Formats: sequence, C-alpha cells, structure tokens
Amino acid sequence: MIPIIMLLVLLLVCARLAMGKAETPSAMGWLLIAMGAAVFAIRLQHEGPYAPPEEGNLRAAIVALVVGVGLRRRWRVRDGTGKWVIRAALAVSPIILFFATYSTLAELEEVVVLRATQPSGETNDLRLWIVDFDDSAWVIMPAAKADANNLRSTRAELLRNGRFRCVNTTRHTDLETVNRASKESNLKYAVGRLATQLGLFRETAQQGMVALELRPCNNG
Repeated sequence: MIPIIMLLVLLLVCARLAMGKAETPSAMGWLLIAMGAAVFAIRLQHEGPYAPPEEGNLRAAIVALVVGVGLRRRWRVRDGTGKWVIRAALAVSPIILFFATYSTLAELEEVVVLRATQPSGETNDLRLWIVDFDDSAWVIMPAAKADANNLRSTRAELLRNGRFRCVNTTRHTDLETVNRASKESNLKYAVGRLATQLGLFRETAQQGMVALELRPCNNG
C-alpha cells in the first residue's frame, strides 16, 4: 500500500511542477545539479582510493546534471518548443531527483570494496554494504553477480577501513543464512530500511540471492 501511495504523491508532484510558476525551473535546476554532484561527492568520505559512480548510480547522476543544467538555461528556443521541453523536464524531475538522492544515500553509510579476480586474471571492484555477525563479515548479492565475478569459495581482497586485506570467501545459498544477512543489513543501513518501507526491497531475501562470508586469510 505504501508504494502505491508514494507513487500517487509523486505523480501529483510531477503534474504540479509541470504547470509551475516561472521561477520553478530555475529552483528545480539548481536542486538537480546539487544532487547530481552529490552522487560524486559523497564517495569522497570513504577511505581508500576514490571510486567513481557506475551503472545506475552514474546514469542517475548524469541525467540529474543534464536536466538540471537544461532547466537552469531554460532550453531557450525561439518557437514554443522550449516551453514544452521545460514542462516535460519538470514533470520527470521528481523521479530523477529520487534516483539521484537514493544513489547518494546508498553511499552515506559504510560501503566496502570487494576486489574479485576473474578467471582471466582481471580484477573487478564491487561496492557493497557489509555486516558483521558470527565472527565474520558478510555481504549479499545476486547469485548471477557472484558467478560473473568468480565468487564462490575463493580468495579476494576487501577494502575496509582504508586498506585492502586478503579474505577467504565462502558462499552460502541456504535461505536461512541469506535472510540472516539481509536482516542484519536492514538493521544497520537506514537507507535499506527506507527502501524496504517503500517496497523497493523485500523484507526477506529473494530466490537467487547468496550470502558471502568473508574471513581473513591465514597469512593475514
């Protein structure tokens, strides 16, 4: 019920902005520019090498910046096309703002990097939320993502507290363990709890999710 209510409110806000006053495009433009920049800036708070946004986070930031600059400049066109472009941009601005805000909040709390080594020898840095219980650190992800990054029972590098450390990864597929890790994540991360309330996340882990147990390598 909550997601439906939120969607209706969002649609009403979009409609109101599309018919907004003359100063509305400028104000929304600045807001979008600020949130688009925040997606990049929030990552500066984490220790270790800077990790630029990727995939959905990067798209949200770029769209927010482009639309924000467009609204600031009001896409001036000599004919009436400019007015309709501005109205369309205002109509979708709350949706763009939502994704840019979420991309920022997702980096507000602890985020680690799990450096996985592909069979080819190439490495891939995965930015993940992390929890601690049963004397181990844990991360969760779709099984397909774990397979694509060769993450089963293997060694990887974990960037946490500003430095990389060797960890042994053990893959757990039983729902009890995966749900335990998911529950601990929701308890730790406020944005995760918010996403669950909005219906973006489920309260229990979905089929196809796995939990990776991370333990320090014997050699430290």
